[in-house]
Amino acid sequence: MLAEIIGPLTQSLGANYEMVLHDYRIPDRSVVAVAGKVTERRIGSAMSEIGLSILAEGDKAQDRLNYLAKAPNGRVVNSSTIVLRDERQTVFGALCINMDVTAIRHAAAILDALSGNYVEPKPTTFTNDIRDVIDAALREVLRGRAAALLSRQERLEVVRALDARGVFNVKRAMGHVADALSVSRATAYWCLQTVRSEAANSKSVAAAPDGRVIRISGRSR
Repeated sequence: MLAEIIGPLTQSLGANYEMVLHDYRIPDRSVVAVAGKVTERRIGSAMSEIGLSILAEGDKAQDRLNYLAKAPNGRVVNSSTIVLRDERQTVFGALCINMDVTAIRHAAAILDALSGNYVEPKPTTFTNDIRDVIDAALREVLRGRAAALLSRQERLEVVRALDARGVFNVKRAMGHVADALSVSRATAYWCLQTVRSEAANSKSVAAAPDGRVIRISGRSR
């Protein structure tokens, strides 16, 4: 139904608008319908970092409304991502509404620069290849560090940050991350299992009133 109506909706809003319909059950090619050409998406394109973060949150994911992003073509975009749920309230996709505000931001930047308040919008990876999105997440997490020179603890921290961003919800992401970190796939799997095990263990302990650490079982006491 949404695929049929986003075309007329976008036309009624004007040339500065774009609507993109995602099916998050196929994250590496989640775009199933597009109306408008703001970010130059097309059917079969991959999700962005926003989509990955929604996958990471699962059914607790919330809408992302009115955030600024910069497309690869240089356009500044005001975006909203509306989470789609089925009758069981399970998240399965999203409707993204993108408005090209480049001209408006250019005028605002001139005024803001005079007052020192201008904030550069964060670039967002709108791409046809999910590997580009994973690479963007890697760059953000590595922060210029050489992957081959990471210590074991630093590598675990990188994998933990990537997992929090939903990267490993993408099919074949593990091999791509392993290559980027200059480790074997087995080592990358070990890192992921380690950080997830640590996270699970941290949720099963709590501090008693007298300061002792106690383990919480699945049964209430």
